[in-house]
Amino acid sequence: MSIKSTAAKLFAQKIFKKTQLWANNPIETQKKVLQKLIKEAKKTQFGIDHHFDQIKNEKDFAKQVPVRDYEALKPYVDKVVKGQENILWKGKPLYFAKTSGTTSGAKYIPLTKESMPFHIEAARNAILHYIHETGNADFVDGKMIFLQGSPILEEKHGVKLGRLSGIVAHFVPKYLQKNRMPSWETNCIEDWETKVNAIVEETFNKDMRVISGIPSWVQMYFEKLHQKGGKPVGDIFKNFNLFIYGGVNYEPYRAKFENLIGRKVDSIELFPASEGFFAYQDSQKEKGMLLLLNSGIFYEFIKSDEFYTENPRRYTIGEVELGVNYVLIISTNAGLWGYNIGDTVQFTSLKPYRIIVSGRIKHYISAFGEHVIGKEVESALQEAIIGTNIRINEFTVAPQITPAEGLPYHEWFIEFENEPEDSVFFAEALDNAMRKQNMYYDDLIVGKVLRKVVVTKVAKNGFQEYMKSIGKLGGQNKIPRLSNDRNIVDLLKNK
Repeated sequence: MSIKSTAAKLFAQKIFKKTQLWANNPIETQKKVLQKLIKEAKKTQFGIDHHFDQIKNEKDFAKQVPVRDYEALKPYVDKVVKGQENILWKGKPLYFAKTSGTTSGAKYIPLTKESMPFHIEAARNAILHYIHETGNADFVDGKMIFLQGSPILEEKHGVKLGRLSGIVAHFVPKYLQKNRMPSWETNCIEDWETKVNAIVEETFNKDMRVISGIPSWVQMYFEKLHQKGGKPVGDIFKNFNLFIYGGVNYEPYRAKFENLIGRKVDSIELFPASEGFFAYQDSQKEKGMLLLLNSGIFYEFIKSDEFYTENPRRYTIGEVELGVNYVLIISTNAGLWGYNIGDTVQFTSLKPYRIIVSGRIKHYISAFGEHVIGKEVESALQEAIIGTNIRINEFTVAPQITPAEGLPYHEWFIEFENEPEDSVFFAEALDNAMRKQNMYYDDLIVGKVLRKVVVTKVAKNGFQEYMKSIGKLGGQNKIPRLSNDRNIVDLLKNK
């Protein structure tokens, strides 16, 4: 055992004990986080406008600070972007994480000197929890790759801006610099396909042990490695034993990945976003990710089926229940207040608090009142392919409300790696699995409001071509699993 791996194990034990202190005292931890946030931002414009000096507890906060999404918070953000100080948080932010907006173009999410360290520590601590639980630390002696956006940053009124993954690249600890790949020059390549090809050339003969990124884009890297080497990725990288991912559910990709790798490898799931690093998988044995309650973020939760009602109730950490679909609302030390990030979560454990990401509040199908969410379509697909040789590259689902003939239906657009031997049987299995996941969908099938699912095959690399056509190939971009309209699938049909 090397000195480096021994040190990693000792450090992992220290961080694990530190985590237990707040994880075992969740309610008090969150109260202290809120009190500190209010105190720090009391004299900002937002704090004055929302009477922070009168807020004593969570109920006061909910009364004074409404739930907002980016569009509603934009008047404040615009002032920050223009260079004004003490608007959402004291002073000026260190960075803006630039992301794709929905109705107003690019979004600029502030990152402050208080919030930035937690993005780095959370990713580090996820790995340390893995080391503590498994005892596996040998990978620290090999190479690690993080597939991410370009670290080249722009500047706006004295504040640097870029993609979150590119910003984070500037904070890689010194002790990882020698192990980290790709090179800075390769990482700066903007075009994703060119970048992946360069990464393949640069890493092909290296001792890669940890690989990290969004599954859909890591898959492209693995496929190119396989094409170059003519053998499984696990044979090219014989010591590769840990895959770290976030952004989308890994399960639909797992069979394809294991085929590309040629064996199973351990994995760690992360829940990072430009708005904050919310959770990471702290155990290989337990379902879900540990919600980070001591990271400068105060959490509130709104039941997703109540979200669009007037004045929905906002729950705090001590009031949540297992298995309920909640919209995640955050207030942070980057100056986001009562902020709806758009993700929905479900709790898998309350001691400690662990979550899974169940979907997006705006990504659902409810054309007929069924309110199908991302977790349900992912689980249905997973059930339908169990025990088969079917492998899926990518998929999305949309309603067909006005078919040329017959009843309306849900249409599944699937890019297969291995197609089903019997497409009719597969569609039947998929529909049955979907009916188990969502009782409202089942009622619509029984009541002959809908007919069973229709599966439409997408050509090889069809999803990649679609993402390329809208300028979102690679990086942190990902395909929505489902939508309540046909905007995406109508474009897919042309690929």
